[in-house]
Amino acid sequence: MSADLVDRVRQRLAGAGVEVTPAVVADAVRAETGGVVGDVDMLDALRLLQREFVGAGPLEPLLRDPATTDVLVCAPGEVWVDRGGGLSRVHDVHFADEDAVRRLAQRLALIAGRRLDDAQPFVDGWLPAPAGPAGGTGGSVRLHAVLPPIASRGTCLSLRVLRPAAHDLDALLRLGAFGPGTAHLLRSVVRARLSFLVVGGTGSGKTTLLAALLGCVPHQERVVCVEDAGELAPDHPHVVRLVARPPNVEGVGEVTLRTLVRQALRMRPDRLVVGEVRGAEISDLLAAFNTGHDGGAGTLHANSPAEVPARVEALAALAGMSRAALHSQLAAAVQLVLHMRREPGGSRVLSAVGVLERDGDWVRIAPAWTLATGWGPGRERLNALLSERGEPPTC
Repeated sequence: MSADLVDRVRQRLAGAGVEVTPAVVADAVRAETGGVVGDVDMLDALRLLQREFVGAGPLEPLLRDPATTDVLVCAPGEVWVDRGGGLSRVHDVHFADEDAVRRLAQRLALIAGRRLDDAQPFVDGWLPAPAGPAGGTGGSVRLHAVLPPIASRGTCLSLRVLRPAAHDLDALLRLGAFGPGTAHLLRSVVRARLSFLVVGGTGSGKTTLLAALLGCVPHQERVVCVEDAGELAPDHPHVVRLVARPPNVEGVGEVTLRTLVRQALRMRPDRLVVGEVRGAEISDLLAAFNTGHDGGAGTLHANSPAEVPARVEALAALAGMSRAALHSQLAAAVQLVLHMRREPGGSRVLSAVGVLERDGDWVRIAPAWTLATGWGPGRERLNALLSERGEPPTC
């Protein structure tokens, strides 16, 4: 098929506002050729145009790979992928030109309910995850795109695949995330209904560990999970998942994490979980933990356990909480911090367990155990917390 014909069919499909199926593509080709087109040309058109209009276009095979975590496009001929071991350049996937990258970015933005054009040259949104070899993933893809001239080399597209975290604690033990003694401690923490935060950097395995711990919750208890994107998939028979919703292209219809935390409290949760605490919802979560909802949990971006109080302070400021009020709430609401770390080779390990302690008017994190040094000064406090809840001490 000629490039001119392909462009005409592309424009017809782009303006049709309908789902692009093989039948729709075939009708568009016939309409542009007056109905006279050979079988070979028709097949070529179907392959080419479906690849552009369905899923993520040329990037779709990369996203379908279960090992893929990130796909990045820096230029039409420069595509990078992270399959868990760091970024590597993909030489057999490329775009015809800058316009092709821009068209894909704008189409994905529309799917995410966002606007991407010269007046709004960047976008951040969520897409459904592509189906893998065994069917749907149930996860999502975080989309970010920037158009030129803001992106000086051309349209820059970033896709991060978030798949449901489905490993149980035994699987993480086999993968080397922690040792048998630590696994026993983690189970004791869940049985004792201690509230905890799983912290770490991006891609460190926070959600995976949280999902595994939720799988240890007794089956007669109800777990209500609030998330920005549906990642948590614990092996538990009674899980309710609430997922936030961004505003549409008109700027309406948003449902925030803070709203969902408040709704979750009306749903008789035995365990209240926030998939990632990143804003003012921290005030509602701490209030819930302080009013009878013990045993709750959440994840938080922090590079070390010691940074958690400052990180929570910054989030609580968004809700108008003073520093003194935040530390008072935090000390009563959360007992433990579990720190996950991604190693240079790509493996994820539990690197520290910290206990929250009061230091005058403020809260600090005392190391109870670290991967590097073993048991620390917070161990006595950890044993006391477990004993209060009827669990044997760690030694």
